Parts: sequence; C-alpha cells; structure tokens
Amino acid sequence: MERNKKVVIETNDRLSLLFIIPSLGGGGAERVITTLLRHLNPKIFSLVIAVVDLKGSVYKDDIPDTVEVIDLKCHRVRYALPKIIALIIRRKPDIVFTTLGHLNIALALIRPFLPNKTTYIARETIIASYGILKYGNPKLWNILYRKMYSKFDCIVCQSIGMQTDLIENFGISKNKTKVINNPVDVERVKKLASKCFEQQYSFDHKCTFVSVGRLVPQKGFDILIKAIALVNSPKIEVFLLGEGPLREELELLALSEGVSKQINFVGFQENPYQWIAKADAFILSSRFEGFPNVVLEALACGTPIISTPEPGGVKEILTDIDRCIIADAIDAESLSRAILLWLDGQRNKISFEYVEKYSIKNILSQYEALLLNNGSLTNS
Repeated sequence: MERNKKVVIETNDRLSLLFIIPSLGGGGAERVITTLLRHLNPKIFSLVIAVVDLKGSVYKDDIPDTVEVIDLKCHRVRYALPKIIALIIRRKPDIVFTTLGHLNIALALIRPFLPNKTTYIARETIIASYGILKYGNPKLWNILYRKMYSKFDCIVCQSIGMQTDLIENFGISKNKTKVINNPVDVERVKKLASKCFEQQYSFDHKCTFVSVGRLVPQKGFDILIKAIALVNSPKIEVFLLGEGPLREELELLALSEGVSKQINFVGFQENPYQWIAKADAFILSSRFEGFPNVVLEALACGTPIISTPEPGGVKEILTDIDRCIIADAIDAESLSRAILLWLDGQRNKISFEYVEKYSIKNILSQYEALLLNNGSLTNS
C-alpha cells in the first residue's frame, strides 16, 4: 500500500476518520468525497482516505496535503478486502466512511472481523432499487441490501427519494438513515466557468444545449438524441460531454435519427463548467440518479435546466425554480415537449440563490454534526 506525504497536525484529541472509496475517477461520488476532504477541519478531524485503485485518478490533486492518501492497489473491491480489514484493525479509526453500494455491501460483509468500537457510516449514491438492475442478479443484490445495510450505524442518503427507497423497498429502518444533500462548491465552479474557453466549437447557434455524463444506459442519452430529432429544429445544437461504452452506438443513433450534425460528442472534459456556463440550457436525460451533482453545478453556473423526472433528487432540486422544466415522463416524447416548452419562454440565467442551500458551508455543517456525534442520529 502506498501513502502520500502529509502534513502532521499535532492535536491529540482529533476524531480519526477513514474514508474508503473504489477510485478517484471522474464520478459524482468521488467529487463529493474530495470536496469534503478539502473542507473538513484538519484540527478537528484526522483524515485518511484509502482508495481501492488510484489508477486513472481525476481528483487526487484536489486532496489537500493534510489528508493521508493510501493506494490499496487492487483491481477490484473484493481483492482489496484483506487490506481493508488489516488497515482498519491497525489504525482503529473512530469512524469508517464508505461510499458506493457495492463497496458498502462489501464492508458490511466483513464487519464481523472489524473493531466494534469503530462507527461505520455508508453513503448511498443511487436509488438502490434502480441501481441493482444493472447487476447480473438483481434478486441477490436486493437480499444483500436488505441484510447488509442494517449492519451500518448510519446510512447517509442524498435525497428524500433515496431514503424512501431504502425504507420502503429494502426494509431499512428510518432511524438508521440521514438525508444530507450533496454540496456544490459555488465559488470554485464560478471560477472554472469563467476561464478562457479554448475550444474549436462555436456557440453561435440560436440555441445551444449541453449535457454531461458517462455514455451508459442510466444517463439516457439515447432519449436525448431522439428528443432532439422530435423537436426537429436545425437551430439547435447539443454538446455531449463524457465517454463510455455506448459512444459508437449513440453516434449511430444520431445518424439514423438525422441529427448527427446537431449532436457533438466532445468526450470527457476536465472543466465542463465552461461549456455549461456558455450553454443556453443544460439537459439531464437520466433514467435514474441519486442526487445529481451536475444539476447543482449547472445552477451554480446560472444555467437553466431541462430534465426528465428521474426518480432521484431532481424534483427536490428544481421544483419551483423559474426557467427550469421537468418533463412529464422519462421518454423522448416527453423530453421533446419539455424542450419545446422551454424554447417558447425567455432565456434568462438562473439566480445563484437557488444553490445557496447546497453550499459547502451548509452541507459541511450537517456532515460535521453527524461525524462529531460519531454517526449517531440522535442529536445530529
């Protein structure tokens, strides 16, 4: 296991906190964890993050020197379990904090081998009843969620919808769950959005949309492409930011739908905020989400949002925000109607006041209250 150099702060009564995460790739869970690590007070918390595999890390450089980074150097979570057991037994942290469902379940499985005095907190990242459908045996995963999640002292849910899903579909006690929305670093997003845009693409079309995400079924880019075809307006141009296994299939779909000249596949972008800020609107076409960070970041850019009614947090975020429109259903016809409705209105930017409740300060205070209470929900 490799460790990075860290700044040692001589404070004996700090709460020791071990984060465990599969990777530091470009996903939303990784972004939230690195945001927390940047802002949790190192004079109060002794911070360590163990990463199953640091290869392909996008966010490693965002982690401050006050945080110890441990690379477990394992290709899969299951291969890392012996190292995780040894690490927790050796360090005896006050709190172990894991995120992403498969890692959460793996940790719950090995909990009989771990110190009892340690508090174990899981952070769920998806509407689990939808998330398990991507696995080969959803019935098995349903059983694992039911049996294993109860072994955690606390489960952090990103949205009320996520909490409700765990309670109603997996029998998790509400007393073990805590809703804490994702944070958005508004000032950082604004700073990155304002950087000089050095791309060969033009935003001079009458209407430009941007969408961001991995090119996988969950993100519903096939729905978006078909919706643009149904809108049938050559004045619209769409930029899709992201990579994934469906790229060739989606490019062929755009060609067959007659919109290949309007759909631009621009790949993964280290700074998507420049694109989002320049767009007339951001489109979320997902079939399901947890609590979509990219929606918060689009709001932080002042960009209106057109979204499917995915069964995650989007309704909690966008309801009552003027110039943001939620489609009636998760299909191309409904999304096309939402786009047309948006086109008929005024193209104003969004007030930053709508993201204030998701600011680092507000969300961090909720996490600190939970952590300082050792994961107990009684007073957090």
